[in-house]
Amino acid sequence: MNRQETTATARIRVDQKLIADMVTPGSRLLDVGCGDGVLLDLLVREREVDGRGIELSQEGVNTCVARGLAVVQGDAETDLHNYPDDAFDFALLSQTLPAIFDVKGVLSELLRIGRCAVVSFPNFGYWRVRTDLLFRGRSPISENLPNAWYESPNIRFFTLTDFMDLLDELDLTAQQIITIDRRGQARSQREIGHWTNLLTEQAIFLIGRS
Repeated sequence: MNRQETTATARIRVDQKLIADMVTPGSRLLDVGCGDGVLLDLLVREREVDGRGIELSQEGVNTCVARGLAVVQGDAETDLHNYPDDAFDFALLSQTLPAIFDVKGVLSELLRIGRCAVVSFPNFGYWRVRTDLLFRGRSPISENLPNAWYESPNIRFFTLTDFMDLLDELDLTAQQIITIDRRGQARSQREIGHWTNLLTEQAIFLIGRS
């Protein structure tokens, strides 16, 4: 099976398509925590990026290499310092931030090795997450949060407002914000208000240095 056939059989998520639209064609890119390589493969094929990846799991690395992708095994929290300043135009962190211990350190590294960063994550301020806790008294399980609490890799539970506050603290700028609701409808946002935080299931941020 060639790379195009492999990608055609993989399910490309709405957020992955939106991330691809954010990335400049032909740019240098590092996908941090690239998983099975579906997003990186999409970027290499459709945006013709000079793409690299780093992935913690050996299984993920093997799958990426089978796709023909340039991916190495490594830990985002300990190995990003090996890359020089401004080595890439884009550094990606897709759906990985909730599993990071040193959130500030990783975000700072992304903006050191990349001229800008694209970060996507589920929103724990989403109303269904809140009502699951309030009325059912249980940790939420959904398409974007598919694992039971004892199997989930997530250790950070944060909202869009939390993330905006952290960007201010790190002196980073949200150059573009895209929110996605439960139906997969995407909207560009200039700022995050109460209702946006309540109605957004997941978000994508294009982040730059201030």
